Amino acid sequence: MSKWSVSIKAEGDRPMELEEIVELADAVAPLGGVASGVGAMSYGAQIVVEAENSDEAVEVAIPLFEQAVATAGIPAWPVTKAEVIGEDEGFVDDDGIPT
Repeated sequence: MSKWSVSIKAEGDRPMELEEIVELADAVAPLGGVASGVGAMSYGAQIVVEAENSDEAVEVAIPLFEQAVATAGIPAWPVTKAEVIGEDEGFVDDDGIPT
């Protein structure tokens, strides 16, 4: 197993408030995560997971992200992007292509 950093973005229909992103940041902190999206029509987080490969890392990370969103009490918008970076790799987009 390797550690992977997965950046996930969800897009919605209104700008995110500072307090909402702070709640998301608190919810992803135990996952080694950070959150973003203040004032944007989206929010996102970067979290660290353990997995065998980048595809599995995304499969593990998305439910954790969705749980953090629920914990934060923010809207459950659709995930529109997931990027992965491994300990020994560069970024890989959601099609598995290195960027």
